[in-house]
Formats: sequence, structure tokens, C-alpha cells
Amino acid sequence: MKKPPFQDPRKILIIRLSAIGDVVRTLPALRALRRKFPEAYIAWVAEDSSADLLSGHPDLDRVFVFKRSEWKKHRRGLSGLLAAVRQIASVVREIRRAGFDLVLDFHGILKSGLVSLFSGVPFRAGLSGSYVKEGNHLFNNYHVDVGSASISRIERNLRFIRFLGIDEQDRYDPVIPVTDADRIDTDRFLKEHGLAGEEPLIVIHPGTSRKTLYKRWDPASYAVLADRLIEELRAKVVWTWGPGEHETVQSIVGCMRHASIVAGRMTLTRLAELFRRAALFVGSDSGPMHLACFVQTPAVVLYGPTDPVVNAPYPYSRFIMLRKDVSCNPCRKRDCSRVDCMAAITPEEVYEAAIALIRGGSAHTAAGGRQVRT
Repeated sequence: MKKPPFQDPRKILIIRLSAIGDVVRTLPALRALRRKFPEAYIAWVAEDSSADLLSGHPDLDRVFVFKRSEWKKHRRGLSGLLAAVRQIASVVREIRRAGFDLVLDFHGILKSGLVSLFSGVPFRAGLSGSYVKEGNHLFNNYHVDVGSASISRIERNLRFIRFLGIDEQDRYDPVIPVTDADRIDTDRFLKEHGLAGEEPLIVIHPGTSRKTLYKRWDPASYAVLADRLIEELRAKVVWTWGPGEHETVQSIVGCMRHASIVAGRMTLTRLAELFRRAALFVGSDSGPMHLACFVQTPAVVLYGPTDPVVNAPYPYSRFIMLRKDVSCNPCRKRDCSRVDCMAAITPEEVYEAAIALIRGGSAHTAAGGRQVRT
């Protein structure tokens, strides 16, 4: 690892293309960069799935967006490859015209490496070791060793930029760029559905991305939990969902004895504002979960196959992590047909965790939430 040629970059380009949860967990690093370099021009390269979380962000001067949704319309094969190449070429031309002097590749994959290489930036910092794949290290010319692989993604991102004089031990509360329109729309939603009263508002997000279905809890268990929250707490339960998740939510609601509310499609910033108004969030390891913790909504988080250390929520939020140790977790076996680790978590345990958080119990610390293992 060669010594960086400067400590005071004027124009910084962040590369973290996706996924939503990973983009969210890079926001503390953005906050740290803006605090360290208040006069710098900072831009971000991301895919369109995360664009609304970054566009208009007060810590950013520009967002370069890859419209992945467009090239996904093409079938796999040559047409899809050519669509991707055209997208990359178009964005890279804009980046080169901007004239950055530092690239920070937080992603560590082939695609982010190619963007870094073709950006024309002379100093391109990337991760090293197990944090990179697909030959990413070949495209960046400064490789940062962040140490142990058993650290949270948030901490890893902060360690990555400490060569710039940033103290990763400091606290960097990220900005979630909620707009006035988001607040007005949320006010209207709460009023229309009678959610502005004294009853606790509980938002449940049962879905995960299409690639991580193995992280989802059983729909029948969610139905049992929601019914009990309504019966015993007189709670108002709202279900939120993302792409490919609406059918799951409808199946849960169809199993319930009591009425609940299914929210419509929302932008990420609108979703964040709804979370902020809630007394509690319930869900598994997902981008919306991290978003809820960043807006300081108490959260019950269900962990099964994923690593609860690497994927831990924001440490300065209130949360309870529920996880069962089984012989095979953590893992990344996306085709697992049983998912015993998720099935072992009971509605009773989730309800008890919810009660502890709603009643302001001691199930949280500044260093992280309480992790329950049985």
C-alpha cells in the first residue's frame, strides 16, 4: 500500500452502486468526508434503485446514476451486455469531464472497478483482501487494509477512509434527505388511515430483495405477531414493501384476524419519514431495516443466515437483534429450502422484544442493541 499523495482532495468521487442496504450503510462515511472536507466537491456513483436517497443530499454536490432498470429489460446475453456497456460509457464520460482527483471505491466488484479505472482519476482507492472480488483490485492503485473481516459494514466503510485523516471511532450520524413533500405526504397518509392518535404505530417490513429470499421470516408468523400487537397493545400496524414484495404482504394480511394497513409504493425518503413517525419497526436484515435505525426508530431485527456482526444495525440506535444459533449459520446459501435459522424464531419472542422497546426497556446501548440467542 503506497503512501497517498495528498491529504486534502478537492474533488472526491464515491463509488457504491448498490444495494440499498449497502448504500445506506455508506452514508456515515459520506458524513465523515463532508465534515473533514467541508469545501470539497463530493459526488457519488449509484444505480437508480438508490438514487432518490442520494439526489438532493446536502452532503453531495452531484449524483451520477446508472439506470440499471433499463438494461435489465434486455435478456441476458449480448444485448444485455451491450446495454450495460452503453450505460457505463455514458456515465464515465460525464465523470471524466468533471475532473476528480480522488476515487473511493466502496463497492469492490468488477463493475465498480471499471468505473474507477475509466474515470481517468490518477488516485483510485479501493479495499483489499476478502473485501474485493471479481478482480476489482486490478483497477484501483491504492489498496486499504481495514483489518478484521468480522466488523460491521458501517465500521468497515469508516476504516476505509481513515487514510484521509478521518477518525473511524468518532460518531457520524448520517443525513437522510427527507423533503417537505415527504413530510406532507406522510401527514396525509397518517390522517387518511387514522394513524395520528395515541395508539402505537408499528411498521413491519417483511420483505427482502429478490436475491435474498432466504432472509425472510415465515408469513404466517408475521400474521400471528401482528394480530397479537393489535389485540394486546391496541397497535396500528402498517405493512411496507419494496419491488417484488407486495404479494408477500398481501398473503400475510390474508392470514390475519384483525385489520391492518398496507402502504403503497414509496420512495426511500418517504419510507424513512414513515419509519421516523413509528413507535417501532419490525423486519429482517434488509435495506429498510438499516434505514429505520438511521432515523432512530426502535427496531426488532430478525437475523437468520446473515452475519449479525457484519450486518449489524447502526450502533447509535435502539434495537434488539433476534437470532438462533443453528449448525449452519451464518451462511450465504441462497437456495436453502429450509432456513431453519429463521423458522426457529417464534412470534412470542418477537412480541416480547417489541414490548421491551415500546416500553423503553434496557434493550439497547450506545454500543449496539441487545442480541438475543437461544
